[in-house]
Amino acid sequence: TTRISQPMAAAGFQFCFEYIFSMSNVISVEFGANRAVHKGLVPSVLSQFAKERCPENSIYWMKENGELLNIFESVSCHLGPHDLSVYDGFYQTLEERLSFFPQYYRFLLSIAQDLEALGMHGAKSYSMAKWIKSKGLAEAELSDLQRCEVHRLMSRAGIRPSADIPAVWSRLKRFINHKETFAVPNRKAAYELTHIVFYFSNYGRQDPKLDAEALVSLEYAGILAFLDMNVDLLAEVCIAMRFAGMPVNEVWESWIEGELSEYVFSETHEGLPADDYHSYFICNWLRALRGGDVFSNHPLFSKRLRYERPIPSQSPLRLISQVILSMNETRRPDWHNMRTFVTEKMSEDTSDFLQTVENSSGRFAEFFSTFSRSDMVVING
Repeated sequence: TTRISQPMAAAGFQFCFEYIFSMSNVISVEFGANRAVHKGLVPSVLSQFAKERCPENSIYWMKENGELLNIFESVSCHLGPHDLSVYDGFYQTLEERLSFFPQYYRFLLSIAQDLEALGMHGAKSYSMAKWIKSKGLAEAELSDLQRCEVHRLMSRAGIRPSADIPAVWSRLKRFINHKETFAVPNRKAAYELTHIVFYFSNYGRQDPKLDAEALVSLEYAGILAFLDMNVDLLAEVCIAMRFAGMPVNEVWESWIEGELSEYVFSETHEGLPADDYHSYFICNWLRALRGGDVFSNHPLFSKRLRYERPIPSQSPLRLISQVILSMNETRRPDWHNMRTFVTEKMSEDTSDFLQTVENSSGRFAEFFSTFSRSDMVVING
């Protein structure tokens, strides 16, 4: 196969984004190389997910390992062939896997590209991308978000993306600019928001040039995630905010850092562990972007592990929602007037946490005016 050079791949990606933003200049963002990684723990982390948790042919294996490798690659970590040796067998059979599991082509291509970027000897990803293009696999995608991901993967290989990128961008931009969507609980929409920013910023390497409305959408999504004590979503929002060039929210990120120290690890003899591995990944990803030493608390032994975050106390989000729902047409959009009605139903600890959330964003009152849905009350008769 022909190995695509790094300059060629970079040129391909630059083409993709020049094409997307054809009406404006693209600003290149400097991305620091070799973020802090606790090298002594790398083999343990990689071995855990490559060998211990799920069978290689399962979608769960591809999801977990794809996410882990993507984190290492996105923080510009060079691991080298020795560190990546647990993936040798998988890498050598990539073509066979792709031909038998074409429905998983995005996972397989992304894993191949990340392995090679991290130091795996080989050049399979380019020929895989050409085969995927020739088979028209991307034509089966219904989601604009997935189309955007495909464009990124193809451009990463230096292959010209399809001509509908401007239409895809326009629809995704309209979605993320509708800030009201992100002021009411909707986890699916919030995760789609963060991933759109990931793709358009090339994981922090490119200015996504978001409109002001999209920046507000990210802040609203972060407020909701913090209210819900959802460390996984809040960490994704913080990462997306960094990639968008927004000011760092130290209150949110410090809380996430504190939560990361609370994870516990235990051996399991079950099949697929249903656990908190994903939030553990995302919190460590954010730590890397903050210049911290990632996976520093991961166990060294290689038994099958469960990753668990202790269940937090009842979040303010549920209590606020219950209170304003019970108020029906008497609820108001003014947070300063509503605060007393809400907090009197809470314990002192929950009320204190709510105060922390309120103080963490200058947009909290603005957010609440939409969150209250006071203008959507249906009055019978």
